[in-house]
Amino acid sequence: MNIFISNISFKVREQALSDLFSQYGEVTSVRIIKDKESRRSKGYGFVEMANDHEAQAAIQALNGTEHYERNIVVAEAKGKKETSSASASDHNQD
Repeated sequence: MNIFISNISFKVREQALSDLFSQYGEVTSVRIIKDKESRRSKGYGFVEMANDHEAQAAIQALNGTEHYERNIVVAEAKGKKETSSASASDHNQD
């Protein structure tokens, strides 16, 4: 499951998000979105987890919690994928 995280501190690196979410299960990828020109974090990103049940547990546990002095917003990612042109039905491979 792809998880959307917003209100991420600009100090946070992808490894810190991986460590945070891996408490709940296997993290398969982490991506903090950065400005193309300045390479500075835009304050949001995505964490992909292999197991939907573990991902839901992470969302429930982490949404609204403080991380690096910011209350992060954690939810299931909706809408189009930035890097994939395949339909959502093609992603049901556990």
